[in-house]
Amino acid sequence: MQSPLQILKSVFGYDSFRPLQEEIISHIISRQDALVLMPTGGGKSLCYQIPALVFEGTSVVVSPLISLMKDQVDALNASGIAAAALNSNNTEEENDDIRAHAESKELKILYISPERLQREIPWMQRISIPLFAIDEAHCISQWGHDFRPEYTQLGCLHQKFPAATIMALTATADKLTKEDIINQLGLNSHKVFLSSFDRPNLSLDVKRGYSSQDKIREILSIISRHKGDSGIVYCLSRKNTEKVAEQLRAKGVSAKAYHAGMSSEERNEVQEEFINDKIDVVCATIAFGMGIDKSNVRFVVHYNLPKSIESFYQEIGRAGRDGLPSETVLFYNFQDIVTLRNFVNESGQKEINSEKLDRMQEYAESLICRRRILLNYFGESSNDNCGNCDICRRPPRRFNGTILVQKALSAIKRTNEKIGFTMTAQILKGFSSDEIVQNGYDKIKTFGVGSGTTLKHWHDYLLQMLHLGYIEIAYNEANHLKITDSGNAVLFGKERAELAIPVEKEPEKESRTRVSGKRKATNTRNYNTDYASASDANEELFDVLRRTRKQIADENNWPAYVVLSDRTLKELAATPPLSIDDLHNVYGFGEKKIEKFGQRFVDAVKAYLRR
Repeated sequence: MQSPLQILKSVFGYDSFRPLQEEIISHIISRQDALVLMPTGGGKSLCYQIPALVFEGTSVVVSPLISLMKDQVDALNASGIAAAALNSNNTEEENDDIRAHAESKELKILYISPERLQREIPWMQRISIPLFAIDEAHCISQWGHDFRPEYTQLGCLHQKFPAATIMALTATADKLTKEDIINQLGLNSHKVFLSSFDRPNLSLDVKRGYSSQDKIREILSIISRHKGDSGIVYCLSRKNTEKVAEQLRAKGVSAKAYHAGMSSEERNEVQEEFINDKIDVVCATIAFGMGIDKSNVRFVVHYNLPKSIESFYQEIGRAGRDGLPSETVLFYNFQDIVTLRNFVNESGQKEINSEKLDRMQEYAESLICRRRILLNYFGESSNDNCGNCDICRRPPRRFNGTILVQKALSAIKRTNEKIGFTMTAQILKGFSSDEIVQNGYDKIKTFGVGSGTTLKHWHDYLLQMLHLGYIEIAYNEANHLKITDSGNAVLFGKERAELAIPVEKEPEKESRTRVSGKRKATNTRNYNTDYASASDANEELFDVLRRTRKQIADENNWPAYVVLSDRTLKELAATPPLSIDDLHNVYGFGEKKIEKFGQRFVDAVKAYLRR
């Protein structure tokens, strides 16, 4: 029997583990339960796949989505591992064959949904199951951001399978959710493994006050920086997914919408096209992307503010899963808060959802390093700025904004605190809209006192005032603005107000995909270190290798990234292999992949070099 490190190298093609992976695997192999919190793209799958190869019998992975199961099974089969998924996409004959392979000990890993698991328990009790891996385990908790009632039935596993080890895995869980997972699954002799949530290859940008047209222009700019790569644009409404996809298509972008209002067949078609690189961009509601192991997503854009930091972190985590630099952008304006606050007020968990939205709003409005905020939210402290977010790259300059704040507060006071965010800005700017004239607001002393400041900047200053606690929103009074005690202190000259100068749009040429300067590229081919510098890769050869990968993927009906990741192709392009032997030290090239299609990549390299 091979050791975990030998399996890592021979099967998966990695020379060393990422942080915590070896410790987690050793703990599971010693037959002890575990809760594993590891960021999206952090290597959770290996933590149960390697023990499954060490154990006798069939290990079971509980996963919420059929698309994820197919993705994982394809990747494991490509690496020579006997894996299958028991689900409704199969014919009953195919499911019977899978059961037979498990009973004859020919199947190492079985994927199954929590709903299907309940029906299969009587049969599964007849086979040897050493391990249950519960993926997306936050779904078991009502405190989690993606609660699924069917997960709560998994508490019976220890009773039904007393000899099995249980490990729960998630990329996002706060303190309450962690405790709920442990209690509901009844984990025995468990240990909690908390990996670093830092994803230094992801740049973090927040863009405030952009109009719909500004957003589209910026998204097109992002796409132009990532030609040939994939990206996701998350929208708050179904209508916006359709609208944004249509606007992108009008500019020649291969884009489609994805939302819950589409039929399951339509959604599956879009997902398959995206996974197989037939479309470049998906404009989606949050229903899209859970568990998709597509490694070459190079950008994730949030067209609107997400409902929580957990949701935001999970969604941006779908970018750069192969470790290469990737870009994340969040657009933020006041209307998002209004819309989301209405959702919160109608939800069954108003108090906790309101708190989560508050934290998300604070992130978007913050003037400190955004990565530090994310890490702190997940219980990981950092004393250093990341150098790869908009705040670090363009530190805001502050000024004495007392007079500006007093002007805005005066406008709110003189309208008897019966105006909202947009009208406040319009009054200050001096806009004579029908509503302003009808209410006589064009006659108040404060009308037009801020005409020298742009409307966009007034929106920005009002957001800062909200964040600083000078005003608050009466959600039960048509979202009117109310002046707080702190605001009154500034209004009447008792306190000074510090504001940040609004950050203008950065030049389009500026790259936001660079990695923090503290992380240097290296030529070592370790799983836990940075990739061979992308700048070393011959882009023309990289394209040749991508075409070779696509041919192999199409022949096997696999997504391209199941064959090899972009990271591996970049390394091949930077250091072209001239023989099969040269592939043995290439990141992500396991023995089975070398055996199956290694020669085709070597031949493609030789043909290119002979040109």
